[in-house]
Amino acid sequence: MLEISSLSKEYPTPRGPLRLLENVSLSLARGQAAAIMGPSGSGKSTLLYILGTLEPPTAGEVVLEGCRPFQLAERDLARFRNRHIGFIFQDHCLLPQCSVLENVLAPTLIEKAAEDYRQRALELLDQVGLEDRMDHRPAELSGGEKQRVAMARAMIRNPSLLLCDEPTGNLDSRSAASVADLLVEQHRQHGSILLVVTHSPTLAARFPVQYRLTDRKLERGVSG
Repeated sequence: MLEISSLSKEYPTPRGPLRLLENVSLSLARGQAAAIMGPSGSGKSTLLYILGTLEPPTAGEVVLEGCRPFQLAERDLARFRNRHIGFIFQDHCLLPQCSVLENVLAPTLIEKAAEDYRQRALELLDQVGLEDRMDHRPAELSGGEKQRVAMARAMIRNPSLLLCDEPTGNLDSRSAASVADLLVEQHRQHGSILLVVTHSPTLAARFPVQYRLTDRKLERGVSG
């Protein structure tokens, strides 16, 4: 279960605080998927970074699987993030010097458990259609293939929460549709909480629950 309540975020500036989020609340259970849309600069990525525990809110509370991560010590927070949260970014964020398989296994290195997850990594690469590319480097892959590697990496530890920041934003229409299909199918199979930030109405329409972030406020609507 993901619950956020009365969340606000502001940054100091010479002219006073710049507020990007104000009194944002959201609740999603395991197995639910939702999309967040909104204009550029509306705070969508900021909200995602807070939910991913990459930066704290100015006010409000985040609870994931019964834990309040921002109350944890820094090292414990890093472990919590690694275990419970998966990220898929617009620009893949793959390690260029590592093979596809090594990139997928990267989240397991913090606990020196890569060998324990090797079989799962191979299964995920098979599911995303890259089993024959596991020894390749990212530079040898297309944009769509890189994003599929990022998906497999995000799911390697069966995270409670899967966060996607513009996962199809840098892809052509065919690759975007393929990645969207995989994202929906993988979510159906694995049942994590899935939250996707996107500018694409086509991608957002793939999810039954949609939110719109405007004027620092999050409003909910249902597709269809």
